[in-house]
Amino acid sequence: MGHSQVEKARSRERILTEAAARIRDGGFESIGVASLMKSVNLTHGGFYGHFASRSELLALALERALADGEANARAAAGPGRARSFAAIVRSYLSRTHRDAPKTGCAIASLAADAGRADIDARTVMASHIETFFATVATASGSDDDQDAMVAVSAMVGALMLSRVLPDARRSDALLRAVRDHLIQNQTGSTEQG
Repeated sequence: MGHSQVEKARSRERILTEAAARIRDGGFESIGVASLMKSVNLTHGGFYGHFASRSELLALALERALADGEANARAAAGPGRARSFAAIVRSYLSRTHRDAPKTGCAIASLAADAGRADIDARTVMASHIETFFATVATASGSDDDQDAMVAVSAMVGALMLSRVLPDARRSDALLRAVRDHLIQNQTGSTEQG
C-alpha cells in the first residue's frame, strides 16, 4: 500500500473510532459530519473520500460500537472461558454496567436510535442482537429460541429503564428484580427439563 493509501486508511480509522465513541455517548444525532471531521483534524470535504454518505458512516460506526461492547463483555469473562447464563445475567444487570453506557452493551445504548435508522443500521444492529440471542441460548443450555429472546429482551429493557430512573435505589431494585427473576426462572426450567 502506498503512503497516501496508508494515510487514507489511518484517517478513515480515526474517523470511525471517533464516530463510534460519539454515538455510544450521544446517539446517532450526535454525529455531524463537519464537527466530526474537525475533531479528527480533517476537512469536511474530505469526508466523502472515505464514506459515500453519513448513513454509511453511521452503519460502520454502529458496527464498531457494537463490536467494542462485545469485546468488553468477553474481556470481563476472561480469556477463552464460557460464561454461564447466571454469570451473563449478573454482569449485564449490574450497577457497573448500568453506570457505563459509553463502554457497555451498545445494544442497550443504541437500540432506540437504530430502530429509527435506515435499513443498513438496523441490519447491523439485528446481526448483533441475533448473536446475543445465540450466546444466551448456549449459556442457558436451552434449545428454545424463545427463552433466549425473552431473556435478552428483559435484560436490555431493564438496563435501559434502570438508566432512566433517577432514584438509585429504585434503579438498583429494577436490576435486582429482573436479574433474580431470570436466574430463578432459568434454574427452574433447567431442573424441570
